[in-house]
Amino acid sequence: MLETVFLVGGAYLVGSLASAIIICKLMGLPDPRSVGSGNPGATNVLRSGGKKAAVLTLVGDVLKGWLPVIVGHLLGVSPELLAAIAFAAFCGHLFPIFFSFRGGKGVATAFGASLGLSGWLGLAVLLTWLVMAALSRYSSLSALISALLAPVYAWLLTGEMAYVVGVGLTSLILVWRHRSNLQRLMNGAEDKIGAAKEPPEPDV
Repeated sequence: MLETVFLVGGAYLVGSLASAIIICKLMGLPDPRSVGSGNPGATNVLRSGGKKAAVLTLVGDVLKGWLPVIVGHLLGVSPELLAAIAFAAFCGHLFPIFFSFRGGKGVATAFGASLGLSGWLGLAVLLTWLVMAALSRYSSLSALISALLAPVYAWLLTGEMAYVVGVGLTSLILVWRHRSNLQRLMNGAEDKIGAAKEPPEPDV
């Protein structure tokens, strides 16, 4: 019981380390919550701080989903606990205790957690995003399709029902967090990747 509380609680705290806010502060850039869309994610950092800050933010967000799950693997915990750890890290990014519970959309952290659960699962999700991005040029649509397929991949590639449930719940929340993007997609108002005008809201 103590191990569960420690690992799940620790994963949430690691997830709560908002990479966008920390990186911007260290680099002397504006707080991402005060510029652009106000979303503390890599896309908004790219908009206000440039490529270097955005890449560092993206890497940080992926690592904080991946690292707690890998620690769980190294300790030999059950698949059920690993799924809980992954979900806790994801929730930490969405609702960071260190930053007034105002987090990002969670795509990068969810990917990192999936990669920690299974390398094949993470690869399948990443390839889906890349293929959809190449075909549609919509980052948000790529994220939505990847999220919807992630539980299917978890079932096919791992066979662990705990992973399927955890990844499925994460996917549902990701879709909910992208509801504004979905509305813009339906209205034909969502910007494509590389569009000249400023994108309305980040997807990471």
